[in-house]
Amino acid sequence: MDTQQISAPSRAPSSGVVHINIRLTDGYSIISNRLSQHRDMSLLAIGLGTHIQSLPAGRRIGVKALAAIFPESEARIAAALRELERHGFLRRTRERVQGGRVATRTESYNHPEAAARRAIPQLVRVPEPEQGPVPVLVPEPEPAPVPAPVPVPASEPLVVREPAPVPPAPDPAPRLVPSPAAPKPPPPPLPFPRRPSAPLFDEAARLLAGLQVSAPLFALSEVDVERLTPGVAAWLERGVRPDAVRVALTDDPPVPLRHPAKLVRHRLIALLPPPVPAAVPVVPLQNCDDCDRAFRSPVPGCCGQCRDIRAYADDEPCLLGA
Repeated sequence: MDTQQISAPSRAPSSGVVHINIRLTDGYSIISNRLSQHRDMSLLAIGLGTHIQSLPAGRRIGVKALAAIFPESEARIAAALRELERHGFLRRTRERVQGGRVATRTESYNHPEAAARRAIPQLVRVPEPEQGPVPVLVPEPEPAPVPAPVPVPASEPLVVREPAPVPPAPDPAPRLVPSPAAPKPPPPPLPFPRRPSAPLFDEAARLLAGLQVSAPLFALSEVDVERLTPGVAAWLERGVRPDAVRVALTDDPPVPLRHPAKLVRHRLIALLPPPVPAAVPVVPLQNCDDCDRAFRSPVPGCCGQCRDIRAYADDEPCLLGA
């Protein structure tokens, strides 16, 4: 009885893609996995790069020429071409051709890293000239020195020394206390507005003169009001509301309050708020000259997508090199 033949199990994967490959003899192109499996480019850029590498040399690959073949818009095709340029699969240069015209040359790379390494000039190593043997002089050995005899000291009597006395601790340095007659440093200056004006000073003077209405302890003299008016004007110039200035100057006074003008002056200096930050300029809206869409720019013209489309326009001769 013959032995039954057992067929080998299928090696096809249980899930995922299964390749049914047929050997091609014509109508195919060799595409590197560096492009087809690129992880940092979009599928549109990978597909467009695959299409460009399958084209013969000299074929136009402008935005309008590609948009006439594929259903994608000119803006998406221009963005995909920018991706290919950014990752090194495309390179656009301008050359002067016959007749004095300037043509755009587009080069397609299937291995950008290898092309970049090939562009770097290799350093040629120059061999060193051969030299004859160099004679080595060996010094004659010197005789070893004879050690001198070490004298043995005679026994000396044991001497007991008393410990040295400890010096007394130095006196502490005296504290330097200024005398009451010593000159005092000048007080810090009172704030002053950057853009003084008569209405600003009038409002500050009215605020100081009216402090005694809400806080009777802050009854200022006419001289005190004139002296403190620039400081309050600096607060108002920095955008602080008059009610907030009044509360900051009169809130929680010490008891008893002997010099209200000095307390107001101190608070005007110590609690001065920061200046109001400058307003950020707003970039105006412009209408694109090509697609009439709105975009922000200081000058009129074309939006970013239309500029890319113009960069890849077919109005100039385009040469494709592999």
